[in-house]
Amino acid sequence: MCGIAGFVNAAASEQQQQSWIDSMAETLSHRGPDGAGVWTDGTVALGHRRLSIIDLESGAQPMLDWDERAVIVFNGEIYNFAEVRERLERKGFRFRTHSDTEVLLDAYLDAGPACLSLLEGMFAFAIWDRKARTLFAARDRMGKKPFYYTLQKGVFAFASELSAFSRLPFLKLETKRESISRFLAYEYIPTPESIYDGVFKLRPGHHLIFSEGRMRTTRYWDLPLPDMEHKLSIDECCERLRYLAARAVRRRLVSDVPLGVFLSGGIDSSTIVALMSEQVLPREIKTFSIGFKESTYDESPYARLVARRFGTDHHEHILNAIQAVNLLPAIISRQDEPLADPSVVPTYLLSQVTRRTVTVALGGDGGDELFAGYEYFLGFMLAEYYNRLPRLLRKSFIEPVSRLLPMSTGYVSLRNVVEKFLLGIAAPRWLRTQIWLGAFAPEVQQSMWEDPPYTASDLDGLYGETRALFGRHSVRDPIGGLFYFFARQYLLDDILVKVDRCSMMHSLEVRAPFLDTDLVEFVSRLPYRLKIRNGRRKYLLKRAFSGILPRRVVHRAKRGFLIPTALWLQGPLRPLVEEYLGENWLKRQGLFKQAAVRRLLEEHSSGRADRRKEIWTLLNLQLWLHYRQPTII
Repeated sequence: MCGIAGFVNAAASEQQQQSWIDSMAETLSHRGPDGAGVWTDGTVALGHRRLSIIDLESGAQPMLDWDERAVIVFNGEIYNFAEVRERLERKGFRFRTHSDTEVLLDAYLDAGPACLSLLEGMFAFAIWDRKARTLFAARDRMGKKPFYYTLQKGVFAFASELSAFSRLPFLKLETKRESISRFLAYEYIPTPESIYDGVFKLRPGHHLIFSEGRMRTTRYWDLPLPDMEHKLSIDECCERLRYLAARAVRRRLVSDVPLGVFLSGGIDSSTIVALMSEQVLPREIKTFSIGFKESTYDESPYARLVARRFGTDHHEHILNAIQAVNLLPAIISRQDEPLADPSVVPTYLLSQVTRRTVTVALGGDGGDELFAGYEYFLGFMLAEYYNRLPRLLRKSFIEPVSRLLPMSTGYVSLRNVVEKFLLGIAAPRWLRTQIWLGAFAPEVQQSMWEDPPYTASDLDGLYGETRALFGRHSVRDPIGGLFYFFARQYLLDDILVKVDRCSMMHSLEVRAPFLDTDLVEFVSRLPYRLKIRNGRRKYLLKRAFSGILPRRVVHRAKRGFLIPTALWLQGPLRPLVEEYLGENWLKRQGLFKQAAVRRLLEEHSSGRADRRKEIWTLLNLQLWLHYRQPTII
């Protein structure tokens, strides 16, 4: 795992360019503490920070090919590089290293952009073709690795993190109020935008070409549509799934440094441990988990159960409120963009604990999105039935009764769940799930801003990317549109971003077997009835591994990797809330109405409403604005 950066067409002296690219690379040192390198050639500069995983001695970057026709900076891992290397050697290519970087560079020289079809891995890379005077860049199919870019005044620049752009004096980094508004709606900044105006994220499964001052992006891969006439039996599907999952794990065990596993005790991470134990001696498997003192949030007993079942070397850490208070400012101050997923705190701590022992960890990311692990899948289907009920029954009985339900600061607040459900079903079908997932509904946002960037009715302005994503697959199958949305937005911009940032802050590489291309394509083609059956989510995955995993793990209720935000906001996090959401701060800032924010806080503290998501999201934003101090336009 590494950090990459570069620019093309900067009108500056060679000395200035050298200084700038050195500085860009330095901001990425946490992504690659094991080595640094830069390369300049006229108006082109490339920088690299290396976390050594494969070929520790000779895989340094930037790397040129034998003939020095092209040079590459690469972040990620190509899991099938040995097979690609053999293919290239048969064509006459010679190799100086044992690294996947050299294989990737030669694959491009052999096939151009078509080389991407050969690669299985997680990656973001840029290749400067000296002969063609062209920059070729690409991002992996699922978007595991980040790639930010901007084109300003004819200068193209890219980096693994936004912070690197701040070292280029000719670039402007300004934050639009519209971007802040989208963050409050989503709890993250949806691709392809970033928090900064004019700086973008390359979409997953896309490549980019910059030549002669012009840039274009092209999609080279996408999730396949569900096969509505699927012929395999359930047993055949289970057998195929077990084979593909086992191969995906095996591919991700290639490393010249120690490996471990993030073990939550859920079925996804437990499946990875089970498959890993078939290929590695169990006592050599190091598993890591985070628990909570609050029992409704604590999954550590299940993690211990799996660790005992497979005989792993298990490491556990219990997170308490005081740690969270101390960690939160440190985490947010290092975030390129605001991210309001509360699980960023335990993920950060888990990465820290894991890195003390290993350099690479496998994780279960993607399982919930591929196999329908979230309750939102059932909620989406239930909403279809609810909307068919007589309007009088809904408006005169069900909805008034919901307001009498009790509030709770625990993992599940029944009243909050019902209120969110009713709010979502009132939205268009394409927006329903995002309303459930997000923090601030459009009407609440409009009442809070001093000068609202969007009106409450401007759904396309605020949620346009969601509408476009849902529409790609929903014409023939609304549930298919929902799976596509989760994979191409929530997984991409929340889950994978959180894991990449938290792990890279500690120079830890995290690999996701469930995002293996063959596995993703197989599962994506399956009809949803194999993923949700009789109200059971993850039906196929549970059936396939029911005889391998402990029964308590297979049939347990899902728990997200969250912290007790509702309770902690009323207690140990209260000082941060009072400072950054207080009237003095808001008055100086001038973005939000003091009375509207105060009303949110009072509703939550009094128990009249559960405002944990709104307050947590707003607190994260204010902390980020405090530490980053961007120019807001």
